[in-house]
Amino acid sequence: MTQPIRLDDAVVVENEMGFIEEITSTYVVVRVWDQRRLVVPLSYFIEKPFQNWTREGTALLGTVMLYLDYAAPIERIRAKAAEIAARSQFWDRQVVGVQVTDAKERTLEVRVLVSAANSSSSFDLRCELREKLIAFLRNECPDALPRTHGELTLHEIAADGRANRDVANRDMANRGMANRDMANQDGAGPATARPRIAAGRR
Repeated sequence: MTQPIRLDDAVVVENEMGFIEEITSTYVVVRVWDQRRLVVPLSYFIEKPFQNWTREGTALLGTVMLYLDYAAPIERIRAKAAEIAARSQFWDRQVVGVQVTDAKERTLEVRVLVSAANSSSSFDLRCELREKLIAFLRNECPDALPRTHGELTLHEIAADGRANRDVANRDMANRGMANRDMANQDGAGPATARPRIAAGRR
């Protein structure tokens, strides 16, 4: 009968990712990613569902999900993902791709798909891609990051500030011209004496 697990298989048991470290006649030891050990009855792997990521082989496809603004430059992101993967020691040189998998009300759902030789390399590669893509977007494509409705970008804020300054400058210039015109009219016109009203006695 085919064994459901083997030594060094990458499995997910009770929402814990780990590797099969020991198999006995009554229990199985799973080494979790943070070096803890799960001791699981052998019957668990026969009676309950679990994930075995290396059942047929060790190679894995990993995904990185990004949620971006509709202004995101997908082609630039696709090229950057390929560049990051090509420079990574964890990529197995098989699969790398970027797809828009959903269009939500305010964001695009973008999936980055990459392959690695084993689950450990897949995890490291996904973390590396996520960190470097976020840094790339923050530094070079800030408008691609998701924004709340009505939030202004730095470019919009700068443009709005320039527009406000222009309006203020025009108002000041118009007021200055009006004041000069009034002063010129006062100086050119005949002097008008103010009537004096004597206070009468009661």
